[in-house]
Amino acid sequence: MSSSNAVPMLIFFVILTVGISLAFTAFGMSPASVSVGIFSFIFAIIVSSSIKIANPWEKALVLHLGKFRRLKGPGMFFIFPIIETIPYWIDTRVITTSFKAEKTLTKDSVPVSVDAVLFWKVLDPTKAALEVADYHSAISWASQTALRDVIGKTLLSEMLEGRDKISDVLQKIIDERTEPWGIRVNSVEVKDVLIPPGLEDAMSMQAQAERERQARVILGDSERQVAEKFGEAAKTYANDPVALHLRAMNMLYEGLKKNSTFVIVPSSAIDSMQLGAREGLATLPNGINKQNAKVQAQ
Repeated sequence: MSSSNAVPMLIFFVILTVGISLAFTAFGMSPASVSVGIFSFIFAIIVSSSIKIANPWEKALVLHLGKFRRLKGPGMFFIFPIIETIPYWIDTRVITTSFKAEKTLTKDSVPVSVDAVLFWKVLDPTKAALEVADYHSAISWASQTALRDVIGKTLLSEMLEGRDKISDVLQKIIDERTEPWGIRVNSVEVKDVLIPPGLEDAMSMQAQAERERQARVILGDSERQVAEKFGEAAKTYANDPVALHLRAMNMLYEGLKKNSTFVIVPSSAIDSMQLGAREGLATLPNGINKQNAKVQAQ
């Protein structure tokens, strides 16, 4: 229904005031002036009721003795009182409608609850007023039934991963149903998909197990790559004793750098590094003497 406007009321008071003023001016306090005043009152009601004003986003459906006559608006227009009536004021702006489907089974028999929002607009006000009794309720019910149909034909995994696809399918289905009513669906947005808590926990555990499996696969692949590199290094050291000697010296240096008192080195490694038995054995008493000195100092 169109919002109330002050213009018809203003015109009513202006006509009534002018009529009563002329009646008293011309006839004074006589029965004729009363008759003119009554006529002015009736005429003011007729004129004011014939003036209608529609907002920029409104269309008025005018019926002439029960038959569709014309669409009027926006702006000011006139109708014939009693003969013509306006049963509907059609809003032509984009309208939002929320709808949902609760505990609906998917294709793989999982109960879900889905919330969505519909954005639609009246393109043909005549069809919207004459082809359906209440197009607001009709759109809401058509959206809910379409959502239930789509859920029943979709797997849970597809629903969780492809909301945009579901929205496009819903828009197409609802638009086909509302097109005979002169209504166009601009878009459908799926807001939320709710699943049972038990299934949600199971899916979380499944995702965690999948991540652990991927981590183990990556770790095994890393071990394989390391083994391959060790094999390549062994081939290099086998053909180059100098490289093996330098590598062994570097490993020994890294071990001594960490403040270790004793370093156990196999005799075969001492021979391969050409350190000599005397130098290798001389390191041991020095380390023991240093340790004893520290104990006595404490």
